[in-house]
Amino acid sequence: MATFAKKAFNASAYSSFRPTYPKKLFKEIFDYHRAGNGLWDVAADLGCGTGQATTELKGHFATVIGIDPSQPMIDAAQKKHKYGGLAFRQGRSEDLSNVLPSESVDLLISAQAGHWFNWELVWPEVSRVLRKDGTAAFWTYAEFRLSEFPSATPLITAYSQGKDPATSLGLYWERPGRTILENMLTDVPDPTSMETVMKRRGGLAHFERRYFAGPHFPAHLPSPSPTQIKRVEMRVNIRWRDLLGYFRTWSSLYNFHERFPEDLDKVDERFPEDKLAAPAGQDSVKDVSSDRIDVDVSGGDIAVRFWKDLREEVKRQGGKYGVDEIVSVEWPIALLLAKKV
Repeated sequence: MATFAKKAFNASAYSSFRPTYPKKLFKEIFDYHRAGNGLWDVAADLGCGTGQATTELKGHFATVIGIDPSQPMIDAAQKKHKYGGLAFRQGRSEDLSNVLPSESVDLLISAQAGHWFNWELVWPEVSRVLRKDGTAAFWTYAEFRLSEFPSATPLITAYSQGKDPATSLGLYWERPGRTILENMLTDVPDPTSMETVMKRRGGLAHFERRYFAGPHFPAHLPSPSPTQIKRVEMRVNIRWRDLLGYFRTWSSLYNFHERFPEDLDKVDERFPEDKLAAPAGQDSVKDVSSDRIDVDVSGGDIAVRFWKDLREEVKRQGGKYGVDEIVSVEWPIALLLAKKV
């Protein structure tokens, strides 16, 4: 994904404000792997970023390797996990020949990266590097929701997917990757029907899709069978200022500001009380008495305007909207599981 590979991309901020993956998700994956008699020697994480999912494999596998095409991400992962017993290597998921030998991996995962893959190339590589009874588990989380305020969902969709450059980032995502994410990986082909996959020493014998989406599966997609739908597990209670920090990790926002740098100079006067809580002139400030990072909430760029739109809607609904008050945020997850024979 080109934006994350740029030297100017803030990998540390990405690491700080991206949501963490639920333990229940890893339990599902480990149970699937265990049921298929898979070994627990080597695991690898494709598109590992700063190692958020990679570290969850520790303690389950003797060797854990994170792989990412972006050198800034690899550098940030190595710094973050310097003493974590994890290995990080630069490499592309479409060609792992320089980082993973054939039939060398027992579990291959990918978290929030698969929507950027060329699956016609990735699935054969998955089949090549997995050992017999090895597992592939790839997932992505789709558009976030405010758990207690469904009335805010249209605002979120308009900002994320709309085409008005004054109010939306829809035109500034890299496509088709973002579309595949919005479609919850339903566009990813079934590898068991691909000849290039099946010729790899038996190929992938089993493939299934699971969705942690609750009753609100995206309306624009064909409804899966009830057995595929599980409750939402990826949910956090965070400060409103931290939600703004998450918005600032979006690659589309980075691309938008490259196109419209003057937007960073705009001012939004709504919620004047925010000025009392803002460390003005900084991207963020670390509270030395804790691990908390205080995001700068001043200014009026497109991310701040959207953030204030959401707060106005929550205020209208009688909810808490102060900078340091808590809001519940959730993300539906799509999980792909495959087994090597």
